[in-house]
Amino acid sequence: MNLKAIQTAIKEAGFDGWLFYDFSNRDIISYRILGLDEKKHTARRWYYLIPADSEPVKLVSAVEPIKLDSLPGEKIYYQSWESRHEALKKILAGSKKVAMQYSPMNNIPYVSVVDAGTVELVRSMNVDVVSSADLIQKFEGLVDEKGYDSHFEAGRIIHRIKDEAFEEIGKYLRDGKKITEYDIQQFIDEKFDEAGLTCDGAPPIIGVNEHAADPHFDPTPEVAVPIKKGDIVLIDLWARFDSERSIYYDITWMGFAGKDIPAKYQKIWQVVRDARDACIEFETKKITKGDPCHGWELDKICREKIAEKGYGKYFVHRTGHSIGHEVHGNAANLDNFETKDERLIVPGVLHSVEPGIYIPEERIGVRTEVDVFVTPGNEVKVTGPSQTDIIKIDC
Repeated sequence: MNLKAIQTAIKEAGFDGWLFYDFSNRDIISYRILGLDEKKHTARRWYYLIPADSEPVKLVSAVEPIKLDSLPGEKIYYQSWESRHEALKKILAGSKKVAMQYSPMNNIPYVSVVDAGTVELVRSMNVDVVSSADLIQKFEGLVDEKGYDSHFEAGRIIHRIKDEAFEEIGKYLRDGKKITEYDIQQFIDEKFDEAGLTCDGAPPIIGVNEHAADPHFDPTPEVAVPIKKGDIVLIDLWARFDSERSIYYDITWMGFAGKDIPAKYQKIWQVVRDARDACIEFETKKITKGDPCHGWELDKICREKIAEKGYGKYFVHRTGHSIGHEVHGNAANLDNFETKDERLIVPGVLHSVEPGIYIPEERIGVRTEVDVFVTPGNEVKVTGPSQTDIIKIDC
C-alpha cells in the first residue's frame, strides 16, 4: 500500500477520507489495495479509515485483534455492537465526506460491494458516503508494465489457439466427421491448460447461427449443436497466465464454414467492424490530444455508428469492459447503455471494444472484439491483431 499516494488522491478528489470495510472477505478490492492476504478468512467486521491529512485508524474486533496489524495507524478494539458503533463514530468525527466501495443506484456493480446497512450506519453519523470508483480505478484498476507484458504474451498464445480452433473445425468438416460447439470449447480449454493459461472456470463461447445471436451462450453438452458447412461461427475466448497478478486477454473472432460468405453476414460484419474502428479512432484522438475521454463517450460513438445503419436495437450490450486480473476489471467500462460510466479513460486502462449485432429470428449473431491499452505516454494501442474480414473456414 502506498499511503502517501492514496492520501494525495483522496485530497484531489475532495474527500475527507477513504473508509475500507469488510466482513467475511466480501470486499476483495480492499484486500488488494491495502495489501492484505485475501485468503485468510475474516469472521468479524473490520474498518480502516485513511484520512486525507492524518494517520490511518484501524477498528478491529477483540476476537480478531491482529487482523490489520500489517497496516500503519492507531488501533481501536470493539467487543459489543454498541462499542463498535461508538468507536466508528469516534474515528469518523470531523469527517464530512468519505469514500466507500459504494456506487449510487448500483451504477457500477463491480465496485458497489459495501452493504446498504453499513452505508446507513455511516450516514447516521452525519457523514456523507460517496463512491470510491475513481480511487479504485487508480489503485486497483490500472495495468502496469509487468501486467501489460503478461497480457500481451497471453494474447500471442490465444491468437494461435484461436487459429487452431478454426482449423480444427475445417479438418473435421473436410473429413465428414461430426464436431460440435462444445467440442471446440473443450479443444480450446485443453490448449489453454497446455500453455499454462486459465480462464478461471469460465470456458470460451462457441456459437453458430442462432447461438451466435446469444451474447453469453454457454455451449454445454446438452445444448451444443454440430457445426455444419454454411454456418456462421463465433469464437469468444479469454484467458490469462495462471499466476498471481497476470492480466487477461479477451477477443472475439468470426468465421464462416465455407468459401462463399452470404451477403447478409458480410453486411452486418462490416457494420460492427467499422463501429469498432470508429470507437478506437475517437479514443485515439481524444487521448493523444490530452482531452478528457470517458467510458460512456466511447460507447456512444460505437452505438451511434451501428444505429445509423439501422441495427441499433440489435446491439444489446455495452461496447466494452475493463480488463485486469479478472476478465472484467475495476477500471472504466465503455458503457452508456447498461449504465452511464463517467470514469475517465486514463493511462493504464486496458479495455475491450466489442460491438455486436444479434438477430435471433434470422439466426444471425456477429461480434468483433479487440483489447485496447492506454500507455503511460498517452498512446492508444490495440494489443493484438484486429480482424478485418470474416475467416473462411476451409471445409
